[in-house]
Amino acid sequence: MSDHVLLECENIVKVFPGVRALDGVSLTLTAGTVHALLGENGAGKSTLIKMITGVHPPDGGRLLRHGEEIHLRSPLEATRAGIGVVHQERNLIPGFSVAENITLQNPPSRRGLVDREAMTALAQRCLAELGLDLDPHRPVRELSVAMQQLVEIAKALHTDSQVLLLDEPTASLSPGEAERLFDVVRRLKERGTCVVFVSHKLEEVFAICDTVTVLRDGRPVLESAPLAAYAQDEVVTLMVGRAHSVTDLTPRAVDTSVQPALSLSGLCTAAGHQDVSLDVRPGEIVGLYGLVGAGRSELVKAVLGLDRITAGEIRVYGRPARISSPREALHTYGIGYLTENRKEEGVFLEQPIVRNITVTVWNTLGRFLGDISPRREREVAQDHVDRLGIRVSGLQQNAGELSGGNQQKVSLAKWLAADTRLLVVDEPTVGVDVRAKHAFHELIWELARDGLPILLISSDLTEMITLADRVVVMADHRVRGKVDNDHDYDRMSGKIIRMIHDRAASTVPPRP
Repeated sequence: MSDHVLLECENIVKVFPGVRALDGVSLTLTAGTVHALLGENGAGKSTLIKMITGVHPPDGGRLLRHGEEIHLRSPLEATRAGIGVVHQERNLIPGFSVAENITLQNPPSRRGLVDREAMTALAQRCLAELGLDLDPHRPVRELSVAMQQLVEIAKALHTDSQVLLLDEPTASLSPGEAERLFDVVRRLKERGTCVVFVSHKLEEVFAICDTVTVLRDGRPVLESAPLAAYAQDEVVTLMVGRAHSVTDLTPRAVDTSVQPALSLSGLCTAAGHQDVSLDVRPGEIVGLYGLVGAGRSELVKAVLGLDRITAGEIRVYGRPARISSPREALHTYGIGYLTENRKEEGVFLEQPIVRNITVTVWNTLGRFLGDISPRREREVAQDHVDRLGIRVSGLQQNAGELSGGNQQKVSLAKWLAADTRLLVVDEPTVGVDVRAKHAFHELIWELARDGLPILLISSDLTEMITLADRVVVMADHRVRGKVDNDHDYDRMSGKIIRMIHDRAASTVPPRP
């Protein structure tokens, strides 16, 4: 690790109309380090990133590069100053090749024309530096999300970025894909780059980062400190003002003698599931845990009629069920499905909150679809906004303007509005901050306490151990084991990992 300072922010201030977004924030970025930038949604992380990358000028303070004050008036100037950024949403042109995307900002030319041979060579060099064996002529649209993310980083290498900001880089990656990204981050660190790592996943932060800055309400509460000096609980407390843990959730009991709300018996599907059996009882949270590719989400989609069931039986409250669509699952059997793909399937981003919440009950708000009562629609929506504590400026605000946590609450509200009798929750807190995650955990816990049966799918082992009463462990589209949850992280994680790998739990994540 070097002690050479590449970039400094000194007492940065940024004011928008009515809001002091940043108030005296300082940041020191050193060569050959991975620096965590942490804070809840609204803490000022995005604003600080925009200042560093030339999107917004500061209203106070200074930005220094190699000790010299600089004034960045555009992202292009930031790129020329050796500052790169990879946003959570991709900034690639799908129809262009890998090489064309990597060299897009400064394509090599010869006699006034793009030099394709040189473009390919440059792209191959950048890919090789990251250890990527990727065809530079392949169209970006054919790549996985993870590979597109790595192409973005290769693009930053082409512009010779000494400081690289990664904004929620693993939000849509599997654990295996995330580990590959971490390998790339380590390579960048070895070559002297400072990587700024913005993430809500604290397990990843502690695995990859050296130093940390924590913002809260636009102010620094920890500045460029060694991360090893802090435990995760201490960092959470700094971010939100108090510690959160499973002990905050009020104890509840599950009556295991009652008829299951959902029962799968010997289920086989066209997706490859074999002999899957499980029960979910009223008031119970049953977790489906496994590595990516285990078949958890595919199992649920088969139950909802989105994939073919080849053998076995489904019962909903004792009634045999053969469901042909999610619509039938809701209106005939009372099953709601909170999807993991919030932005594309969970909410209508360009529609107002009132419409998003009431979409499942339009048939009850008027005699026919064109005769929906606006008053009843507002009443239903407002009731659930209040019940779930959704932070909105008004019911006509578009869902796309809300934070990730509030969008997820809107998605949940539409199922509660339909009086769902069984709720399937798939990766409920991906991409939301610590406070929003805890609030959502409390919501799920309270719904179960009120008697709602919940089938929970999560790749977050801490979340699974926090919420589930029982954990069904899956691998290769089969159930590998079931375990009652005693909420002891070390003991539970060991049992679960051994069920997946059938070996000693040497890969158990560190205790959060």
